[in-house]
Amino acid sequence: MNRAISLLALPFLVVVAVLAISALYIVDVREKALVLRFGEVVEVREEPGLGVKVPFLDNVVKYDARILGLPTPPMEVTPLDDRRLVVDAFARWQITDVVQFRRAVGGGGIEFAQSRLEPIVTNAIRQVLGSVPSTTVLSDDRTALMNRIRDLAREDAKDLGIRVIDLRLTRTDLPEQNLTATYARMRAEREREAADEIARGGEAAQRVRAAADRTVVELTSEARKRAEVVRGEADARRNAIYADAFGRDPEFFAFTRSMTSYERALRGENSSLVIQPQGEFFDYLRNDGSERANPVPAPAPKAGAETGTETGAEEPAAETEGALQPGETPAPTETNREGQPLGSNAGVTLTPLPETLASPPQEESVVPPAPAPAD
Repeated sequence: MNRAISLLALPFLVVVAVLAISALYIVDVREKALVLRFGEVVEVREEPGLGVKVPFLDNVVKYDARILGLPTPPMEVTPLDDRRLVVDAFARWQITDVVQFRRAVGGGGIEFAQSRLEPIVTNAIRQVLGSVPSTTVLSDDRTALMNRIRDLAREDAKDLGIRVIDLRLTRTDLPEQNLTATYARMRAEREREAADEIARGGEAAQRVRAAADRTVVELTSEARKRAEVVRGEADARRNAIYADAFGRDPEFFAFTRSMTSYERALRGENSSLVIQPQGEFFDYLRNDGSERANPVPAPAPKAGAETGTETGAEEPAAETEGALQPGETPAPTETNREGQPLGSNAGVTLTPLPETLASPPQEESVVPPAPAPAD
């Protein structure tokens, strides 16, 4: 008896289990659910957990509650300055009203909703970008434009039960057929700016180079002038020294000049020299000229011997001051080409004449006294 009852209860338990399973449904944290009865919404379940429905009469439809993405295909837009641009965007959207979403898309689901949302976003992009120039679209700061497109698309997507959270322009570029002309125009503009900069740089360089050349010429001329003045004064000083040396010992001066001439003329690499041996050029090759060297100075006259003054009379100091002593040679006056003393016009201080070249002191000839007459 008990066994028969157990066999009859088993199908009942199975039916109860099937009905219990059919009456229960689970809502995930990433989903939103609608309970439909004969196509009408009888319950909205947005919280995650376990729900109960009428078996075989109610149907549960679930939608993704997460933020979804919608990439738009590339499209051509015409900004305010009639320059065509290729633009594509990426939108973020989310289902906010499940009942409204169900009524708008029916049984199409997420794919059908994206097909309805795409023209809304595209129309918003065309409307906003068509009201601004292309320079604003191509600039780095396009946040304001993207916010305007997002707000416009959000307003139009309310009827779908969708909220557009964000929208970003991923690419804004010129059409392929316009890129070549645009790049050529940009290249020509940059080349023109480069040519202007090069021209201005060349002009500045020419001015600097001309000023430098002028400075070089002025400095060189001034240095050459000072060099010529110093060289002329040095030559005058040298000639004065030569003249002084020649006045002291003409024979020695002639001898040294002859030796220098022999050294320069009688060289192996020079051309042949045809001259008479009896000429003046070979004078010091025939004799050394010792008989003409070191002439004996003339004795100085005694004071009062040949003058009309009386012996023992003193001469005035004004007449004796600066007078030449007996046996002295007057020092040559050293002047430049303008007749000024050397060193007075060029700021050159001449070195005084060395003591070795100064006129050697001449000793007075002592005439022995005449012997006294014999008484």
